[in-house]
Amino acid sequence: MEKHEMTQSKYEATLAKYNTRLSDSEVEQQVKTILEKVGENNTEEVKKLLFHCIDLTTLNTTDNDESVMRFTQNVNRFEEEFPDLKNVAAICVYPCFAEIVRDTLEVEEVQIACVSAGFPSSQTFTEVKVAETAMALMDGASEIDIVIPVGKFLAGDYENMCDEIQELKATCKEKHLKVILETGALKTAENIKKASILSMYAGADFIKTSTGKQQPAATPEAAYVMCQAIKEYHEQTGIKIGFKPAGGINCVNDALAYYTIVKEVLGEEWLNNGLFRIGTSRLANLLLSEILGKETKFF
Repeated sequence: MEKHEMTQSKYEATLAKYNTRLSDSEVEQQVKTILEKVGENNTEEVKKLLFHCIDLTTLNTTDNDESVMRFTQNVNRFEEEFPDLKNVAAICVYPCFAEIVRDTLEVEEVQIACVSAGFPSSQTFTEVKVAETAMALMDGASEIDIVIPVGKFLAGDYENMCDEIQELKATCKEKHLKVILETGALKTAENIKKASILSMYAGADFIKTSTGKQQPAATPEAAYVMCQAIKEYHEQTGIKIGFKPAGGINCVNDALAYYTIVKEVLGEEWLNNGLFRIGTSRLANLLLSEILGKETKFF
């Protein structure tokens, strides 16, 4: 029991270095002020950058080898048809399709991201999560998106939550690990801040809002709290962690809102696809339509 308490205190000590006692209404107010600046960022240049930050995602029950191959071929085709535009950042699929994407993808700088580790509920054995992640990497994944064990976090079991993230990061080695907080299930700004800090402490390269499988998904308030956590973590450790809003990003204005939050909280140095991603399937065509000035259904 003593050992458990000692290791627990390590996580409590980490959290104690940060202000986690947040008021939801104050966060709402701060976000409202930031979002007044969205109009300033409504430019073609910003939309091109946002397009370049997309993790183009297909996570349907109906996905199959053929549909994922077509999905990937669109990214290849984009390179040929729009040589002046920068392509999406990554293609995001279930682990069993990593090999299909790897064998089909011809664009070197586009990453292959796989959701893994019992996505979207994260309710399976750690051994299974590690095996699934290792198999996805072996089949060609260059990035892994996992969900924190939300139940463990809410029960205050920070040790097992962090141990699991650490083990999955060790499996990924130098490959990026994106850790999804499922902010809609965490509910409060305080919980989101704590989960952000613990995930970064345990080895996340990116923190991500949501799976898109649970409502509410991404919200500007959750994004603001996560970006604040990233900023404070960087100030304390010198380590830059990436941010990825995902789930329910249905229009260009949503994307501009997240861009504005990142710009205002983290600054220009986070505005690149090495540190900022957007998880979406719908947004690519909408952004492309606005960039080209005509309705475009390319993807």
